[in-house]
Amino acid sequence: MKIQVNTDHNIQNDDRLQEYVETTVAGSLDRFRGQVTRVEVHLSDENGSERGGADDKRCMMEARVEGHAPSVVTSHASTVRGAIDGAADKLERALDHIFGKARERRRG
Repeated sequence: MKIQVNTDHNIQNDDRLQEYVETTVAGSLDRFRGQVTRVEVHLSDENGSERGGADDKRCMMEARVEGHAPSVVTSHASTVRGAIDGAADKLERALDHIFGKARERRRG
């Protein structure tokens, strides 16, 4: 599973951020690694670095899943890590839902 991290100009994309995203996403999606080919992570500070504000950090994750349409989730939080954690949890639940339905159809 390839994990690609993109940030806007208000969030610095350094090695620590890359490692945090990769560890968090891989941990949340480990059981789906055979079905998920790529996860794109987009991080942004919606109010800009100078204006601050509650829950202004946004993390959008898009998982490319074999045989299914991409699954996209978004999370807002007051910190970048909080937004990443929230999006990873949402994506895990979304994939649970997708693969749960697929199993139900096969059992028919």
